[in-house]
Amino acid sequence: MTQRDWKIVNPGGSRRVVVTKELPGDRWLQFLTATDCRVEIALGDEILSGAEIVAALGDHCDAAIGQLTESWSAETLGALAAAGASLYSQCAVGYDNVDVAAATRCGLPVGNTPGVLTETTAQLAVALTFAAARRIAEGDRMMRAGEYHGWLPRLLLGTLLYRGTLGIVGAGRIGAAYARMMVEGHKMDLVYFDVRANEELEKYISDYGAFLAAHGERRVTCRRAQALRELLDACNVVSIHAALTGETHHLIGAPELAAMREEAVLVNASRGPLVDEAALVTHCRAHPRFRAGLDVYENEPDMAPGLSELDNVVVVPHLGSATTWTREGMATLAAANVAGILNDWPVWRAVGGLEDVLPFLEGEEPPRAAPSIVNADALGLPRLAAQAAAERGHP
Repeated sequence: MTQRDWKIVNPGGSRRVVVTKELPGDRWLQFLTATDCRVEIALGDEILSGAEIVAALGDHCDAAIGQLTESWSAETLGALAAAGASLYSQCAVGYDNVDVAAATRCGLPVGNTPGVLTETTAQLAVALTFAAARRIAEGDRMMRAGEYHGWLPRLLLGTLLYRGTLGIVGAGRIGAAYARMMVEGHKMDLVYFDVRANEELEKYISDYGAFLAAHGERRVTCRRAQALRELLDACNVVSIHAALTGETHHLIGAPELAAMREEAVLVNASRGPLVDEAALVTHCRAHPRFRAGLDVYENEPDMAPGLSELDNVVVVPHLGSATTWTREGMATLAAANVAGILNDWPVWRAVGGLEDVLPFLEGEEPPRAAPSIVNADALGLPRLAAQAAAERGHP
């Protein structure tokens, strides 16, 4: 155990679970105590280093629940496996901080928490979009500084997005949810860029367009861009929802920013390194009518020099999933992964949305399964029989 302060729940439990941050709610603890776990929780806001995590794991640990802000490297996962652990469960949907290949080599399942973040994160992206487009943060600062002296015709003029063109880079669950919110709420045409076509989203926008036409309004449209530059040039708003990989690092850099419209809005509530932050600072300085809304940062928690000085950039501290319901749901799913693996239960079906994980979040008898194990197939872990049959198309 490290020198940090720790809280122990169910000290007489026969299984030891290390949790690197205090988590909201209490349902997650119910999953673990019902599995006879002694739960050791690190207190404080500081991020544990790799060395501190290894020290906390000690020579015996049955499972660990960690965070996206920590480095779960091959070395750390090797220490977890050496301590006799059965899995690592991340309290997040993303896991680019986890060496999943190393975990698989060690025989360690890696859990994550999809399903509960989709609408919450999309909602935050919408909030950033309008905070930037309508200069909300600037107005807030003006009021607090006592600098508002009455209405003026040219005071803090922003951008009207109604019937504009929306671009999303990455049309997965969160990107598609954001697109639906913006298209339905503000009747924007949609252009999306993704390596795969999202036929479900295209049909949804088409059906909504038909609804508008039936009510005497102009249809909205949806099309898939064949190249990123095609989208950037066409859109009033560009919101990034891509996964972070070697190929998508600095997906938006100086050339891409230059290709965007003079009064465009750029939103990033996905992963900080998708945007070249230094290039963004330079671009926003040179183009004061260009606006950005950021929830994530390239070297989080630090911002690029000069970013905080820009009035045309709205910055918030990684709040994408920050609603009480979502964060409690994430904690519950992370703990349910631990309970499922420690009890030798099968893995739940692939999570497509909220409806797939609701059984774990509600009711007194949640499924006897691990909700989401990202390397389940690589490890040959069994899936719940009825669901596995259904996914194969069998009764």
